This record gives sequence, structure tokens and C-alpha cells, in this order.
Amino acid sequence: MNLQNQLQMHDRLRRLTLINSVIGISIAGISTRVFVISVPTLAAALGTDILGISWALIVYQMAGIGLGVVCGRLGDIHGHHKIYGFGMAVMAVGSLLCGLSQDVFQLILFRFVQGVGGAMIQSSGRTLAFKAMPVGSEGKAQGLMTMSHQFGFFVGPPLGGLIIDWIHWRGIFFLLLLPSLVGMALCYMTGRAVAPSAARQESIDYRGALLFLGLTILVTMLLDQKIAQVLGAGSQALLGLVFIGTLWGFISHEKTARSPMIDLSFFSLPAFGYGSLGLLMCCITQGLTMFVTPFYLQDVLKLSPTFMGIIFLAPSLLSMVLSPVSGAVTDRIGARFLLIMGVLFLMIAFLIGANLRPDSHWLLPTILLALMGIGSAFFNTPSQAVMVSSLPKEHWGIAIGIINAIFGLGQMLGISLSGIFLTLAFRFYSGNPERSPDPTDTQVFVASMNVTYLFALGISLIPLLTAIKMRRPFERYSNVPA
Repeated sequence: MNLQNQLQMHDRLRRLTLINSVIGISIAGISTRVFVISVPTLAAALGTDILGISWALIVYQMAGIGLGVVCGRLGDIHGHHKIYGFGMAVMAVGSLLCGLSQDVFQLILFRFVQGVGGAMIQSSGRTLAFKAMPVGSEGKAQGLMTMSHQFGFFVGPPLGGLIIDWIHWRGIFFLLLLPSLVGMALCYMTGRAVAPSAARQESIDYRGALLFLGLTILVTMLLDQKIAQVLGAGSQALLGLVFIGTLWGFISHEKTARSPMIDLSFFSLPAFGYGSLGLLMCCITQGLTMFVTPFYLQDVLKLSPTFMGIIFLAPSLLSMVLSPVSGAVTDRIGARFLLIMGVLFLMIAFLIGANLRPDSHWLLPTILLALMGIGSAFFNTPSQAVMVSSLPKEHWGIAIGIINAIFGLGQMLGISLSGIFLTLAFRFYSGNPERSPDPTDTQVFVASMNVTYLFALGISLIPLLTAIKMRRPFERYSNVPA
């Protein structure tokens, strides 16, 4: 094969790899947002409440947090095409099982299986896209991946609403089967032409991965209101001590491990350290608000799932359109300005949420969601691009795994904290210390939701500070060992 044919083949494989990455990241976005829009319907169909159905959201994030980094590490060692293809298969099986669930416990279990597939897809899919783009185009690569994820967010709500209204809620899970199979086929086509990874002999820190997964489970149990009610104050305190001990053991192990799951020296880099903290806090605020908003729209404003799906198009469309622009601008001028603007848009959205009323027009929450979409596009894309490009290329897989873990942890903590704030505020305003949040008590529920938005507004000051501290140029750091 002559040089021209080789170049044409390489360019064809690069395009196929990017297309496959777009498909996988879009699937991950659909699986998240199509579920969020169906939460009230699923809670009623499976006979559970807000706190119970929240676990079907939490375990999906839990899988991404606990396994995202190790999946990135496995991809660095054994090849991201293999991990990506296997993730597509797991996602297909998990989606099928979710659609066949008979009760909330089965749904929670199978959503965890979905989350395992999502962790593989997110870590390896984004890494494949970064490596398929020319050097210096990290912002554009991240913008493309964010656009793909937001495309999933964009089509998920209206599809989910239509399926629930016209077919059945089980159809929202069966929806993901076909694109998962297409992704598996493309992965097979492109993976055969990829040279074996040079890092095959490196070890994997399975002990660190297990400790990290244990930390994820412990922090979830500490924040969950149903578990707190069952265990009581004494057992919760003991659980807190176990968490502190596990955290100490994880940090000690990672410092001494020959090939740690998370190289803690990454966080000593300003771009990676500040970026991680700001991204985590930003994801927490979005998780806080996105979980409670569908209940407000459906149970307070009495909107149909289909109309809710249309409203949820606003943030996805804006983020999908603006993310590539944000990535390109980051490549040219750096991240600081966009990061600050992104946080300010989010703060305005949370301020609107803190002033919603039981009789507010549906346009007001639509504007709120639109501002969140703009803020996410301006903040998430440059933040991730700066974090990845601050490390050597051979560490990109684990870096993206860490970013995905931050996303998952932030969303999970946001959902858990939303349950805590909503429950505490609901009990305060209702005067009943035993009540759980109930959207049918509209006045009390909306007042409690306003408190949740106020907490999100306060937390958003942290990513604003980290954005200000972020270095202005789009710099690379050379003090991380290759």
C-alpha cells in the first residue's frame, strides 16, 4: 500500500472513530436525560416515592464514579477500542433489562448495569475522539463530545415524553438497543486496524479501584435520607467513621502504589486541581436542581410528559450549539473568560429557581433551563479541555476517567443533597418532622424547592472562584511524568 493510500485509510479510520465516539456519547446522554424526564411516571408505575426512585439515578452515577477511572486505565493499557466496544454491549444488555423491570429494586439493579456500560463508553469514547483530532485541537474535540452528549440530552426528553404518552414507559429503555448495536459494529471495524497498545504490561490498581468504589457507596449512604431513617443517628455516625477510615486508606494506598488508579500529583497542577474542584461544584449544583425540576413541571404546573420533553429541549439545544463554539474559543484565547461567564449564567438560573411559585408561567422554568444550558456550555467544555491538555497524551485516558468520575460524583451528590435539602425544608415548612416531600402539597413543595435553588446559588460561588484562579492561557504542564 503506497503512502497516499495509507493516508486515505488513516483519514477514513479517523472519521469512523469520531462518528463512533459521537454515537456512544450521544447514547450516554440519552440514557441520562430520557430517564430524568420519566422519573415521576416511573415512581408512580413502580409504587415508590421521590427518595426511592432517586436511587435509580444515583446507582447509574455511582457506576460511572467508581468504574470510570479504572475503565480509562484499562483503555490506556489494553486499547480504548476494546473497552468502548464492550461498553456498548453492556449498555445494550442493561437497557434491555431495565425495560423488563418489574419493581423499583430490579430497576435500580439494572440501572447499575447500564451505568457500567456508560462508564466504559464515556471514558474510552472521549479518549478516542481526543486522539483522533490533531494536536492543539483539544478544545474542539471536547466541544464535539459535549455537543454529542447534549444531542442525547436534546433528543432524550421529547422522545421519552412521546414514548411514555403514546406507548409505554418501558419503551424508553428499549430505545437504546439499536444505536448500541451500531456502535459495537463500528468499533469492530475501526478496532481491527489499530496497533496494539504499547502499555500492555502496566499494572492496574484494582485495590485502589475497590477502595474508590467503596468510598462512592459510603458517601451515597451517608447522604441518602431513606438509609438515614433506617439506620438512625448512631449507625450514621459509625458509617461516617468507616468513610473517614476508608478515605485515609485510599489516599495512603494511592501514594505508595507503583501504578496508582489516580495519580494524586495530577491535582497539584493548577489547571487540573482548580478545574477538578470547579467542575465538581458546578455538577453538584446542576444535580441539585435538575432532579427536582421535573416534579415541579409535572406535579405542580400539571404539564404533560410530552410538553415537559419539549421544555427540556432548551438547555440541550443551547448547549449542543454553543459547546463546539466554546471549545474553539478556548483553543484561541484560553478558558478563564468562558468559565466565569458560564458560572454567572448558572447563578442567574438558580436565582430564577429560588423565586418560582406554584402559579408561575411555564416560560419561567423554560428560561431557567435555557440559562443552565448556556452556562454548562461555557463552563464544562473549557474546563475539561484545559484539564486533559494539561497532562501528557499517554495519561489522557485516565484523565478523562477522572473527569467522568467528577461528573458522576457531582451529579450523584447533587441528587442526594437535593433529597436532603428538599426533605429538611419540606418538614420545616409543613411543621411535620416525619413527612417526606410531596408535590401534591404544592405550596410547601415549591417553597422547599426554592430553598434547594438557593443552596445551588451559594455553592456556585466556589466554581466562580476557581474560574478566576484558572490561568488565562491554554497551557500545557510538563512536570507530570510521562
